[in-house]
Amino acid sequence: MTTDSISVEEHERIADAIRTAEAATSGEIYCVLARRSDGYFFSAALIVTIAIIVISLGVAFMIEAWWLTMRLPVFVGAQLLALAAALVLIYALPGLRIRLAPRRWQYMRAHENALKQFYSRNVHLTTQRTGVLIFVSLAERYAEVVADAGINSKVPQDIWDSIVAGLIDDAGNDRLASGFVTAIAAVGALLAEHFPIRADDVNELDDHLVEI
Repeated sequence: MTTDSISVEEHERIADAIRTAEAATSGEIYCVLARRSDGYFFSAALIVTIAIIVISLGVAFMIEAWWLTMRLPVFVGAQLLALAAALVLIYALPGLRIRLAPRRWQYMRAHENALKQFYSRNVHLTTQRTGVLIFVSLAERYAEVVADAGINSKVPQDIWDSIVAGLIDDAGNDRLASGFVTAIAAVGALLAEHFPIRADDVNELDDHLVEI
């Protein structure tokens, strides 16, 4: 995802899209944009440590094969120095950490963040259990729609997956705001189909994009 910021005008577009979608439904839509879902220092440190151990073993076997000698304190000192230098490097370069983290770990952390936002923003506390979170985590190139039980029980998973795929495609082509607007419209149509607007409807969640 090449986009790294949302302008004030784009924020207003997204807020307008939420208000428009919710005008036809008693459901609620909430949007969150995360820069990243984890610092990845410890996962990167683990990968670096394993790599240094493996490389050290290879060096030890080569030293043995070439009939060379190295004192154990020197060898261990070299390992520790290499590890310290690597840890300083990944601490200083956040962008390097996520490149070292396995893709599955990135998706897991982003998914956990999506669920955290769903509950911490009270999307799960709407009257009819019709809250829907549209979540994007930029660093992980990850998007997810988290729907509460009321609406999720009525919509097949492949439809949610299709909305997410479109959002990821738009974000990857530097159309993040448009991706949110399109996803909001699609979610709003589903909510309106199953939970049309009521006379006593109350807006239960804020109608704007939250950046974290």
